[in-house]
Amino acid sequence: MTTTSPFGSWSSPISAADLAAGEHPVDASAFVMDVVWWSELRSDEGGRYAVRRHGPDGQPVDILPPPWNARTRVHEYGGAAWTVTADGVLVFAEFTDQRLYRLDPDGGEPQPLTPPSEQAGVRFAELQVAAAGDEIRCVRETHTDGEVSRDLVAVPLDGSAAEDAERIRSIVSGSQFLAAARFSPDGTQLAWLAWDHPQMPWDGCELRVGSLDADGRCGEWRSILGSATESLLQPEWIDETSLYVISDRTGWWNLYRLTLPDAASGDAPTLEGLCEMAADFGAPLWQFGARWYQPLPDGRLLTVRTVGLDTLGILDPGTGELTDLDLGDLTTLRLGQLRGGDVLLRSGGARTPHGLRRYSLGTGQLTDVRLSVDDLPDAAYLPPSYPMTFQGADGREVHAFVYPPSNPEFAAPDGELPPFVAFVHGGPTAHVAGMLNLGAAYFTSRGIGVVDVNYGGSSGYGRAYRERLRGEWGIVDVEDVVAAVEGLAAAGLADGERLAIQGGSAGGWTVLSALTQTDAFACGASYFGVAELLQFAEETHDFESRYLDGLIGPLPQARALYESRAPLNNVDGLSCPVLLLQGLDDPVVPPSQAERFRDALVAKGLPHAYLAYEGESHGFRKKETIIHSQEAELSFYGQVMGFVPVGVPVLPLT
Repeated sequence: MTTTSPFGSWSSPISAADLAAGEHPVDASAFVMDVVWWSELRSDEGGRYAVRRHGPDGQPVDILPPPWNARTRVHEYGGAAWTVTADGVLVFAEFTDQRLYRLDPDGGEPQPLTPPSEQAGVRFAELQVAAAGDEIRCVRETHTDGEVSRDLVAVPLDGSAAEDAERIRSIVSGSQFLAAARFSPDGTQLAWLAWDHPQMPWDGCELRVGSLDADGRCGEWRSILGSATESLLQPEWIDETSLYVISDRTGWWNLYRLTLPDAASGDAPTLEGLCEMAADFGAPLWQFGARWYQPLPDGRLLTVRTVGLDTLGILDPGTGELTDLDLGDLTTLRLGQLRGGDVLLRSGGARTPHGLRRYSLGTGQLTDVRLSVDDLPDAAYLPPSYPMTFQGADGREVHAFVYPPSNPEFAAPDGELPPFVAFVHGGPTAHVAGMLNLGAAYFTSRGIGVVDVNYGGSSGYGRAYRERLRGEWGIVDVEDVVAAVEGLAAAGLADGERLAIQGGSAGGWTVLSALTQTDAFACGASYFGVAELLQFAEETHDFESRYLDGLIGPLPQARALYESRAPLNNVDGLSCPVLLLQGLDDPVVPPSQAERFRDALVAKGLPHAYLAYEGESHGFRKKETIIHSQEAELSFYGQVMGFVPVGVPVLPLT
């Protein structure tokens, strides 16, 4: 029998503790001989990344035990922080000091491969084992006296560089950023992606190719492909004269075959589209090590493409034929390593928990390796996910996924419409798809709807959709999120007087911008959101230090725009309560941004709370932080939107 109770006041079996303890997102993975290794975030261990495998009893066991933490800070977003040699040696970047270490298969303590640096100022990412097995090739990021440089280096595996930095060989530099280094099959050539400020790699970058000398260094190189307005991804050698590469030259990231001319001929390279279509076979390069295709032994390519949702397929590069593979309800896919006829996939769906799976190309069988959730709630408490497209400003389409309230034990009184929370993703180039989301279910099982908005600027819908935000950050994103919630209210699916907005990082910027520019929302929660642009541009880390050139405009020419767009400069338009949540060790958005916005709320006398967390960075990782922030957000919404949440402490509002 169902109980009639107002939306927002339903009791739920999904607690904040379940979110913190039950979720351990899987990061990277690898086949190690006949076993799968993976890394996962351990929120109950201070947010460290543990490298693990299955033990004899089938339960996960640590290969890299606490307190070791396989996480790199290159670009602050890291990626590919560990790798494994053919004989089972784990090589990883340790978060605390950013040195490389090796852990031999017989155990013992990890041994350093690189020397210590002042304030962990020398960092390594995108680790690859050289073909000879004697060194690790990786991107090195060096911070010296406020300046940052990067190069591709080779680190000896014998530990000789731990006391002598000169033993680390620089292979190539020549740009402020570089990624996706690939060595040709015969080991004589190197291909890599390069870009400089003010570009972000999804704006435009170059594919460079150079020859390696006898010492393993790349001297002369050529820029083969790319420009400031063409984004490239994942070069892979086919043979000594040709590569595959992803380019968005048509407006979508598609796959191409690139044939190199003889260097002395002066001829241009030949570029052939393999399957040009209105779909993205790629995504913004925020982290190292990402792959969107894998060459198969028979010459075909295993691919992931996105148009709102992800699809796994096999592409025949000779004919252009693309065959989709049936993965059931899986809607988000990240390719991992290929071994024989099996591939590792990080994947999830609307009713299928996210996690690491092993997919057999021969049989089509999916086998769970490690799910990101230990114990799932009863499926009856999980909301369905509906893709919806709303009409935004100027008639443009706005894509979103809607999660309505869902709890088999409760029903709302007749005529009552539910409160809704708009989730605003970060990036702002990120992308969301309809998937099993315990963060959304935490609200929907209590009678609060969620709409996850892919506002203009999001990836997954082509370059034009992504570039709607160019020069318009703080305008288009706000208009699109407002269009989504107002569309729900107009359709009779949401209470237009009880709409909230929440987001983190760039999503937090949109939250604060929406609250200061519009009256569409009753309240908002900003997780480490950008509030003032000039300070952000001056103080944020190097990778994003010129990001705003594209989102707003270059300085000093666009200074007036920076000032007029900043939520801190628009607090006169703010008239509703705000919840601010901030990690005090955040290198991306300094805590001073949230503190200044808090001061503005105090000056206006608006109800608010500022929650600052010691030891948290850009994204909360500790169990206790996740629990506290989740319960605080729910209590905040209840106080503002007129319902009494069950079983959470009341958040004091100032």
